[in-house]
Amino acid sequence: MLTLICAIIPVLMWLGLLLVPWRPWSTREHLEADPSANLPLDDITVLIPARNEADVIGTTLRGLRAQGAGLRVVVIDDQSTDDTAAVARAFPNVQVVPGAPLPDGWAGKLWALEQGRRHLRSPLTLLLDADIELRPGMLATLLAHKQREQRQFVSIMADLRRTSFWDRLLLPAFVYYFKLLYPFAISNSRSTLVAAGAGGCILVDTEMLDRIGAFASLRDALIDDCTLARQVKRAGGRTWIGLSRDVVSLRPYGSFASIHHMVARSAFTQLGYSTALLLVVTVLFLFAYGVPLALLGAARVWPLAWVALLAMMAGYLPMLRYYRIPLWWALLLPLGAGLYLGMTWSSAVRYWRGVRSRWKGRVYGAGA
Repeated sequence: MLTLICAIIPVLMWLGLLLVPWRPWSTREHLEADPSANLPLDDITVLIPARNEADVIGTTLRGLRAQGAGLRVVVIDDQSTDDTAAVARAFPNVQVVPGAPLPDGWAGKLWALEQGRRHLRSPLTLLLDADIELRPGMLATLLAHKQREQRQFVSIMADLRRTSFWDRLLLPAFVYYFKLLYPFAISNSRSTLVAAGAGGCILVDTEMLDRIGAFASLRDALIDDCTLARQVKRAGGRTWIGLSRDVVSLRPYGSFASIHHMVARSAFTQLGYSTALLLVVTVLFLFAYGVPLALLGAARVWPLAWVALLAMMAGYLPMLRYYRIPLWWALLLPLGAGLYLGMTWSSAVRYWRGVRSRWKGRVYGAGA
């Protein structure tokens, strides 16, 4: 009887995930660039926080220049020790703001954005990471979508580079798990239960930033994009988040170690630093991924194990198809899940050792 119950639980989990009306596994919330889009961009100021981004910021700025005329760009050089500022100054219509030292209680990116905010004079603000390239027509497409949907905040989850086995195994799954944790359909509705944002590319009303107290109101947030989206919703604004293959991350990963560092710096933060939630997630992952594999050879219940595995892979196929990855990679989803669970535990261990997060040479203590 116990074996039967253990076999039924993952079946219910995966079939339930496929059937819930908000379809978190779907890629229907997406926006691709229309190269023929031709909207004036004079009302937009781009804020780019940049810390030691000399290798990529030139590509980012060339991508902005290709969006059209009238765009004003402000790069906040966040105490870089490389040629970030020099590369940025080589581009016309780019203002480089030297960043002040990081005050206590602030996350580095948010402090840089707060300094850039003082230079805003336009009704719209594009918050763009220094390693994000917009393909031609993307900004006009994003602006048209914002106007059409009447949103105060729209954001795009960037297409992460996939150049290695580890990239293909783990990066689509990263987006997949983000969508499970923050269902886009609920976030894009008027409901305040879920508020999701993708910090690499956010177009927001400047007036809304002022209304919520801008970046000072979330100055110590490490998951700043979702926190900003939540603040906008609380202030009565509407948000939208989607995927795109035309908002491209230039950040190279390539190795398991680099992906582990990216995930571990915020995974335990996603759980609110709760050990109880960490244990719940562990049990859920064991039932969702481990139990079906363990019961494949068990008498009488092996058909249920196959149903769970097939439903699991079916939910992952749209993500693979969207990113144009061979569908057989779905067979490796349990392996990726096990690695993500391990990275989440690694994030928790870092926190218990006193490191809340570590990024760009800065360490945020657990007591901060």
